[in-house]
Amino acid sequence: MTATDAAALPAWMRRALLATAAMNVLAAALFVPPARGLRALAGLPEDGHPLYLVTVAMFVLLFGLGYLWAGLAGRIERLFITLAAIGKISFFTTVAAYWIAGELPFRAALMGTGDLVFGVLFVIWLLGTG
Repeated sequence: MTATDAAALPAWMRRALLATAAMNVLAAALFVPPARGLRALAGLPEDGHPLYLVTVAMFVLLFGLGYLWAGLAGRIERLFITLAAIGKISFFTTVAAYWIAGELPFRAALMGTGDLVFGVLFVIWLLGTG
């Protein structure tokens, strides 16, 4: 297989992709402008300009659909998983840093642990397919 070929996925990785697809699709709903109450429940900032909220929702949803496609197809490009791992670990790190700084409640950091788990799983897959 060349570096540009899609890599076949083991069953555990397919399940991880399908699970994170569901998580992302649901999480996208947190960022649509009318979901102020959901953001508050998750410990995220309630307010934001609708342009920024819709942009975040769009990217979270698009990645969720990408995870769904890859999980169903059973094949994926390493670049996509590399970006996904970086994004998920970065999101958790950012939320945790704001919690440590006292800018977000603990439940926001707790909510981000799913991203950390999936990010680590993606790194494990990447290291195993190198």
